[in-house]
Amino acid sequence: MMFPNYQRVDNVGAHQWFEDFWKTPLDDQPGYTVVEIMHKALAPDSDPHKIRGMYIMGENPAMSDPDLNHARHALASLEHLVVQDIFMTETAWLADVVLPATAWPEKTGTVSNTDRMVQLGKQAVMPPGDAQADLWIIQQIAARMGLNWNYRGEHSGVAAVYEEMRQAMHTAIAGITWERLERESSVTYPCLSADDPGQPTVFIDNFPTDDGRVKLVPADIIPANERPDAAFPFVLITGRQLEHWHTGSMTRRATVLDAIEPMATASLCGADLLALGLEAGDVITVQSRRGEVAIHVRRDDGTPQGAVFIPFAYYEAAANLMTNAALDPFGKIPEFKYCAVAIRRGGQPAVMAGYGTGS
Repeated sequence: MMFPNYQRVDNVGAHQWFEDFWKTPLDDQPGYTVVEIMHKALAPDSDPHKIRGMYIMGENPAMSDPDLNHARHALASLEHLVVQDIFMTETAWLADVVLPATAWPEKTGTVSNTDRMVQLGKQAVMPPGDAQADLWIIQQIAARMGLNWNYRGEHSGVAAVYEEMRQAMHTAIAGITWERLERESSVTYPCLSADDPGQPTVFIDNFPTDDGRVKLVPADIIPANERPDAAFPFVLITGRQLEHWHTGSMTRRATVLDAIEPMATASLCGADLLALGLEAGDVITVQSRRGEVAIHVRRDDGTPQGAVFIPFAYYEAAANLMTNAALDPFGKIPEFKYCAVAIRRGGQPAVMAGYGTGS
């Protein structure tokens, strides 16, 4: 739904600029979100917008999407699924083709943090086996599709690709050349000229609107799509842990991190544990209208009363089996952090070794 630098594809001016820049016609309609893509993968064949194939790079929707039974069904129903990643993730196991990519220390390129710092990383070690840099793989596919992509130079032309980004994002990183990054390692944007040190604040004198002024709109609280009731009286909150990032496909393969947090747990406050007759370490089953997991209880008095927190990094107790795919009507973000669940004593938790212990 966005061109580079967060410019919406349905913005007439931005659309025309990028058509001229890339010298090719571009769709002027926003694309689907991930949840909408899964719905379209299961659409009837008569739907002209049915999605029949996907190319997934560095993502793991078979663990990270809400309502995983639905998402996994959608992925398995595709006519063709290609996954490009550094490990055999849960999504990769569903793929028809797996393309082995390289990890961060094995390639050269830039990353930009949330604080807008553009950083250059240089290849430190050789990739294992048949693994190749993402950029090399993409260009090999492009060549076989008849596209005239000629990014020349070291590391599959990464500096030339970055130069294209710099031109496309000229209102943000025009002053951050590849050569400058090689000298300085990192520069914060906005940075519009070679002598600009990089700005700590994005908007100073005006905003990128028609009149240069910010538009503030009063917002009401929209109730959650699914509220607790007598049958499902608790609220499920999902999230990350200090030790395990996102779906755990990398951090759970780190033996030290996996040793610190080797097991999926559901956090409840002491008052709820007392009310349910539970103690830390007991096994419970947490169930929503979409799925359930059996999991060990952890006491955490930082968890609000009436809520249960489960990290979604553990494939053996995948929290997103239970979460709700309902979308926020404005942001189109699924309700990962709020759905109604019931808790009952007992169950049979999966006994599976973590990635880091050799599984």
